[in-house]
Formats: sequence, structure tokens, C-alpha cells
Amino acid sequence: MLFKEFSGYLEKLEKISSRLEITEMLAELIGKMEPQETSKGIYLVLGQLGPDFANQEFGMAIKMVIRAVAIGSGESIEEVTKKYKQKGDLGLLLENLAFVEEKYKKHSLSEIYDSLQTIAMDGGFGSQERKVNRLAEILLEVSTLERKFISRMVVGKLRLGFSAKTIFDALSKIESGNKTLRKEIDSVFQIYPDPGLITKLVKEKGIVGLKEIKVKVGVPVVPALCQRLNEYEEIVEKMEDLAVERKYDGTRLQIHFNRLKNEIKTYTRNLEENSWMFPELLEMGKWIKGNEIIIDCEAAGYERKTGKVLPFQITMTRKRKHNIANAAESVPMRFYVFDILNKDGQSLIEKPYFERREILTRTIKDNETMVVDEYVRTSSADEVKKLHEKYLSEGFEGAVLKMWNGKYLPGRQGWNWVKIKEVEGNLGKLSDTLDLVVLGYYFGRGKRTDFGIGAFLVGLKKGEFWVSLAKIGTGLTDDEFRNLKEKLEELIIKEKPENYMVEGTLLADVWVEPKVVVEVAADEITRSNVHAAGIALRFPRLIRFREDKSINEATTWKEVEEIAKISKV
Repeated sequence: MLFKEFSGYLEKLEKISSRLEITEMLAELIGKMEPQETSKGIYLVLGQLGPDFANQEFGMAIKMVIRAVAIGSGESIEEVTKKYKQKGDLGLLLENLAFVEEKYKKHSLSEIYDSLQTIAMDGGFGSQERKVNRLAEILLEVSTLERKFISRMVVGKLRLGFSAKTIFDALSKIESGNKTLRKEIDSVFQIYPDPGLITKLVKEKGIVGLKEIKVKVGVPVVPALCQRLNEYEEIVEKMEDLAVERKYDGTRLQIHFNRLKNEIKTYTRNLEENSWMFPELLEMGKWIKGNEIIIDCEAAGYERKTGKVLPFQITMTRKRKHNIANAAESVPMRFYVFDILNKDGQSLIEKPYFERREILTRTIKDNETMVVDEYVRTSSADEVKKLHEKYLSEGFEGAVLKMWNGKYLPGRQGWNWVKIKEVEGNLGKLSDTLDLVVLGYYFGRGKRTDFGIGAFLVGLKKGEFWVSLAKIGTGLTDDEFRNLKEKLEELIIKEKPENYMVEGTLLADVWVEPKVVVEVAADEITRSNVHAAGIALRFPRLIRFREDKSINEATTWKEVEEIAKISKV
């Protein structure tokens, strides 16, 4: 397929708002692509160069792309910057900007993908200049329409309004004429989150091709997540025979170990690789019986003298890439392992919890750094309550409950894993926090004028819409306000999205893409005529940024309904 034709499909997709029409258009696009170019086309339609976990980033800031545009157009960098600020979108800028010496060539989809990947992989001394010049060359060789979408891809602003899930709807439609195969495709994506590979296999071999995909060391599995319940009796009723584990205030980590390749990779709950954060794991080969494993754990800083687990904020100082050796020395890390997904090439996710636990215990040798977390088996609501309160008193976040015979189910499925989320109903006080998503922000007043932000709006997904729950202006230090502004700068959008249900006095000064997750505390949930959700948080305040969580792991509407019901809102 020519990239010009591919860009024509992107143009059509950009103008469609109906999910059904988008699915049909994607099905048509997938049908037209050759099998060997399908994965590349899927990555590009998502504005990427590979699956999320591969971390294949273009490495070009907007200023670098503006320099490339200036080279191609013959205009000064200042003039191009001025026009960009007026448009607010590189794609719109390039739609209306003539290039001086156009050298149009009929590039294929694969050729453009390969050129963009070359730019992304270029590093080291002088790489910025080479990236700018190579991008300028590409822009000179393509049409105006192609430039529009290439520029957006490079800066991560393709914004076509759909995700891999819509692509899977299209695949199901191609194979069966409807969405009946979507669940089967989703389940494969949970264990091998690569939409390009999945689409390529279905294109080449049909839905049966997905049977080739297995849990593999080096490819992160979507982590199993907990449902939330509040009543101990209800928990035991739903789960019957269960195991009770401590809930650590750390960072969720999936560790992939390959002795033969001398390779250790770690992934966050968002499937981002962060191996550089944990130099301790270079010693992992001494602690493991086996050549290949995938384990699930919680990593937390601890005090050497007491063994006490440190607060999350201290653990996450490891996110600073500079001086990681000193950070590792000052904040030693312990890995509390609670599950094993693969050992020596054999997938274990279908095995029951208790069997995986037995394998895990046999796999990890006694050591100080990587320890197998303890659990208690029970079917008593009173014992669950007693253990939960015991763990809270010890400084943990309470208990996590797991079905004794349960498989490892990626994502949030059924009542396989549960965490206790309490509300102190007698006072109406919300005793637990919520993970919400930033939707926009308001300009500051007084000294916050210097920050450019004085408060921000948070909410969650209710069906297809984002609804607000709180406007927050407290709980942040000056540095945190500055950091938040910096985080949101790259996510600014010109207008309020159609699926943001926000009106009246809550309308933000600046709207942002829903990407940043924050943990919020509040006194209670109350009824509200101002927030579209119909409820709001009373006295909301920021606890921390949850860089380890994606928006898919934010608090759900169902969970808030459950809390609101208990609070008698």
C-alpha cells in the first residue's frame, strides 16, 4: 500500500466520530494492507512504532520537528514557531504550509515506517541534528496530506480517537461479520499485548492463528488486578476458599528473567519497561532455580536496620534516572513476590493459585532481596477481618484476597482477586483514596500565577464519557504545581473533547488528554448539581501522582457507585 493511500484512510478516520463507522473503516484498511506490512500499518495508525512495551519512541520534541519544517519550507524557525502557536497543531500547520523544493516520491507504507524507525533508533553524539535533517528529507518527499500525519506521529499527537480495542472490533468484523470474536482476541492481547502481531496473524491465518501466541519471557502479561469489595461476609460468599496476603505500599512489578540470554527486564503495571530502576536485580541469577521465569511482585523500599517497608513516595525516588546507584544505596529495595506466570517456557497462568504458589516457593531461594510473600488460607469472614486489621496496624495497606483455586486472570476479571476498600459509614468519611484522571486545569492566582496553574479538574470514565468529580487546589507543594504543569504541557488540547461531560463553573481554562493519574483523598462523597456525575468529593486533596498507573487502572464508576451506596449518598 502506498503511504499516500494510507494517509487518506487516516484523514477519513479523523473525521468520523461514530464508533461503528470507525470500526468499518479500519476493517476496510486492514483488508487492503498486504500481510507483510500489516503490523507496521497497525502501529502507525496508533501513532506508534511498535507495541507499548517495546518503548520505541521517536525521540523528537516539537522544537525539533519545527526545525525540520523550517528546513523544508524555507521559512525561519521563528516564523514557523509563530504559525504553530496560532494553529496549536503541527498537522494543521503543515496542511497550509508550502514547501520550497518538493521532491515527491511514491513511498510505500513500509518505506515510511522504516524511515521513521531509523530516526527513532538514531542516538548518540549529533543524533538530534541527524533526526531533524532526515525528517526534513522525508517531509520534502511526500504530499501535504502525508506530511500532516507524519508530523503528528513523530510528536505523539495523532489523536484519531480509538485504541487497539477498536482495531480488534474491526478484526472480529473481518473474520465473523460482527463483534463475536472480540473477547477471544482480547484474551490473547492480555497475555501478548502486541496489536500489530495479533492483526498480522489474523490477516495471514485467520482467528486460529492466535493459538500460536503463548505467554513468553520478555513480553509482559497484562497484570491481574483486584476488584473492590467492602463487606467481609460478601467477600467470603463470592470467593469461598481464599488466600489472604498483605497489600504493600510499593510499585507493582513484573520481572522477566532469562538466564541463557543473561537478560532481566522489569515492567510496570502500564507495561512500560523500567529495568534501569532496579540494579539489585543484576544479582537475580543467584536467587532463582531455573533458566526462565516471569514473576509478579510488589517492589518497595525498606529500612536495613528494621526491615520496615518505606512509604511509596520514597520508593518512587528511583524514577529519577540520574544517580541511580546512589538512590539504590540510600533506598534499598525489596521485591515481595506473590505469583509466577511462566517457568522454563511453560505458561502457568491456567494453573490454580495454590499450585502456582507451590512452584513459586520451590523456584526462589532464600535471600534478603527477593522474598516470597506470606499468605493465610481461610474461608472465614472473621479471620479475613482480623488479618486485614492486623496488616493495617502493621503499617501495610490492608489485605489482598485471592481465590484459592483461581487462575491468573490478566486485567480485572470476576472475583478472582479482591482488595478491601472501606468507608467509615458512621461519619460519612471516605477512608480510602481514589485514583482519578486529570481532565484540565485552571490558571493560578497570586503566587500561583508564576506556575501557570492554580487548580486542576479530575474525574473518571462513566460509560463512553469522562465525568468530573472534583476540582483540586490543595495538597500540592510549589514544586508539585510546577511538575504538574510540566506533565500537562505535552497533553494540552485546543477544545473540550465531546466526551468530557463538564459544564458551567467547572469549565477548565486549559483542557488536556486523559493521561495523568493522581491519587486523591477526600472527606466524603456527596450529591452534586455541578458535576455531571451527580456526585462530588468533599474537601478533595492530592495525595500523590500515580505514574505507575494507566488510566485503565483508575478508579471505575462501578467502584464509586459501590462507595457512594455505602456512604448513603
